[in-house]
Amino acid sequence: MTSDRSQVADGRRVGPLIVTEDVELLDDLLRLCAAAGADPEVHHTVPERKGCWEDAPMVLVGDDAASRCRGATRRRGVMLVGRDQDDPGVWRRAVEIGADCVLRLPDAENWLVDRIADAAEGVGRQALTVGVIGGRGGAGASTLACALAVTSARAGRRTMLIDGDPLGGGLDVLLGGEQAEGRRWPDFAASRGRMAGGALEESLPRLHELRVLSWDRGDSVVIRPEAMRSVLAAARRRAGVVVVDLPRRVDESAAEALAQLDVGLLVVPAELRAVAAAGRVASMAGMVLKDLRAVVRGPYAAGLDEQWIADALRLPLAGELPLEPGLSEDQDGGAPPGSRARGPLAAFCTAFWERALAGDGSVTS
Repeated sequence: MTSDRSQVADGRRVGPLIVTEDVELLDDLLRLCAAAGADPEVHHTVPERKGCWEDAPMVLVGDDAASRCRGATRRRGVMLVGRDQDDPGVWRRAVEIGADCVLRLPDAENWLVDRIADAAEGVGRQALTVGVIGGRGGAGASTLACALAVTSARAGRRTMLIDGDPLGGGLDVLLGGEQAEGRRWPDFAASRGRMAGGALEESLPRLHELRVLSWDRGDSVVIRPEAMRSVLAAARRRAGVVVVDLPRRVDESAAEALAQLDVGLLVVPAELRAVAAAGRVASMAGMVLKDLRAVVRGPYAAGLDEQWIADALRLPLAGELPLEPGLSEDQDGGAPPGSRARGPLAAFCTAFWERALAGDGSVTS
């Protein structure tokens, strides 16, 4: 949980302490904080209030204020910021205030936005990001993606489910939340650059204790690779688990999503035509994603078993996806896949997370 001090009412995070009297420099720094989704505290000199300097997530000291900060408590995260590229005295001033680095705008703007967002969000370990892809149409990839997210959230993990398939009908529908308030993909179609993870998470519909980014019921919207990169990077930044439901066709946006996955699961029905189709999907996805594993779904055609199918695809076997009696009836009644805590689908997903999060990187059965 975040403290009251690290969060404000509109979802933005407390940003850096800025120390400067340079109006133009202050305008630039406020603009960069806004881009990072952070609200800074501004002073002309070292604040007198106890703890203000020491407890800020980072401190940005303008060149003009360096002399006024010489006696401040030494701490990590102090940066000296200015515009003069040729000032020979800047390094001396940085040493005097114990700065970690010297930044010159506008050259360092993109780097600084990232650092502000990291500091404001308290970035630590990134989320384990798992993608699910159907070996053929109707393979059950969306069902598995939803079940993985539902079981993860039920275990108390921070969980986000991202619908990366614009033609899939919408995962919010599969979760019974198509009317839930919150932002959908069209709101992020033009996104690029750094996006605050907290702001993204808090803007999405909350369904079954997880956050869901899906599609609206309007016309199809093209998601550019830059938008996919920005959204997934923000989703991963806050630890926990991110599950991505991916299309079978690997376009530029899907390739961007694949590049950010830790592991991919290829759902393959146990029939020869499905195995042949899955081979083509695996070939395309494998050009981007290095860790792709097979999940085999029965019933089995004569002569086939899960290991034979994984071997035919030249993929490690992540497991056999069990049949769950009454799944369609549950979904018609508004219960999402994996909602039966003792059902075979939930058991499969729970075991998967236990292996994947064990620390050894193993997700095979």
